[in-house]
Amino acid sequence: MSTELALVIQHPLLPIALWVIGIGVGMGIEQFRSKLRRNAWRKRNPMRWERRNGPTATTGGWPGSAPAALATRQPDAADQLRIVMGAAFSAQPLLNKSEARVLKELERFVEDCNPQWQVMAQVSVGEILRSKDTAAFTCINSKRVDLLLIDGEYMPRHALEYQGWGHHQGTAAARDAVKKEALRRAGIGYHEVVAGQTTPSELRRLVEKLVPKRAGTDQPQAPPSEKTA
Repeated sequence: MSTELALVIQHPLLPIALWVIGIGVGMGIEQFRSKLRRNAWRKRNPMRWERRNGPTATTGGWPGSAPAALATRQPDAADQLRIVMGAAFSAQPLLNKSEARVLKELERFVEDCNPQWQVMAQVSVGEILRSKDTAAFTCINSKRVDLLLIDGEYMPRHALEYQGWGHHQGTAAARDAVKKEALRRAGIGYHEVVAGQTTPSELRRLVEKLVPKRAGTDQPQAPPSEKTA
């Protein structure tokens, strides 16, 4: 009888134990290799890692903080201040040239219809909607509408989205659908102004349809130019 067979007879659980040990060793090796690959990817893509897992000291995040501790909490005001103090900022226009042109035309048309109404630009949806459903509110809180018509009581009445060249790319249509449905449920209108298609006359007619005329206002004249938005 061979020595190996004798050992198996004397210790019948030995093969199972060796099999379990082998699986454990294999899993350990695979986890180690996975960690190496993850660390290598992290070094190649520090910003993407930060967006997924939060800032760390190695990516210029929160100085002096341990990554393990940061993973278990949100940055407080002191963390945010340190981050801001270590970064450079510069101002940028609120609207591009096309959006600014549409805003000026809207302001003029709204003023003609009802001076009590106003036009706001780049308004956070989270500031004009509220919901007791926390998950639903989170879905719309950080989204914005390009232009917003508010009445004399500062209530939001209609959102106008400027669809510039190449707007419907990637997930833009899906994001717009989320905003549109949330606004609809709140009783706020949603309308699109399409670059290269919406003329000033069409924009004026839209405003005249949406904004109730104030008593005593004169009938507005047609715009002198028919350049598209």
